Amino acid sequence: MGERAIPAYRLHSRFANREYNEIVVLKPQDVYVALKIVATQSDRAPYSQLAAELVMSPSEVHASVQRAQASHLLHGPRLKNRPNFSALEEFLLRGLKYVFPSERGGLTRGVPTSYAAEPLRSILAKGKDPIPVWPYEEGKRRGVAFEPLYKTAPIAALGDPSFYEYLALADALRDGRARERKTAETELCRRLREASGRLKS
Repeated sequence: MGERAIPAYRLHSRFANREYNEIVVLKPQDVYVALKIVATQSDRAPYSQLAAELVMSPSEVHASVQRAQASHLLHGPRLKNRPNFSALEEFLLRGLKYVFPSERGGLTRGVPTSYAAEPLRSILAKGKDPIPVWPYEEGKRRGVAFEPLYKTAPIAALGDPSFYEYLALADALRDGRARERKTAETELCRRLREASGRLKS
């Protein structure tokens, strides 16, 4: 599937770079990188470390951080590239499903996401429908293919449980039923606010 890029000014004026009058083109991997930085619960790690953990190149991570900063999802260098939690929460809850909606495919082997992964798996009752999974040939579950925010999500998530939960919650917001989305909103907001409090303490 092709990479999607959306001009951020079409979403909300706060995501436009007014100072330089440039259009910021936000990509799915920018959200992916921003959520990883949130999950680390500290100042942004070196690009080389983030790249290794995200299974991306350092240049790709750097570009994502730059776009996320221009879109105000991340603060700039003066604040050590920390997440802008209020803007990130607003974007995830109000814009994510419209900007980067889910794309589903056929049955495949992969890694569970959305309501089929933690934390929602332990909260919501199990249904009879095939679960959503990120396609991954080494995955242990079978379900309906669900395109992740970035192609390396299955590998990166399995190596970082906290990051995995953020990605799964984001996917529930992208393509969940009403109850799943509501529960995902509650869990995501709680995590973001706790993470913000830890960085301020």
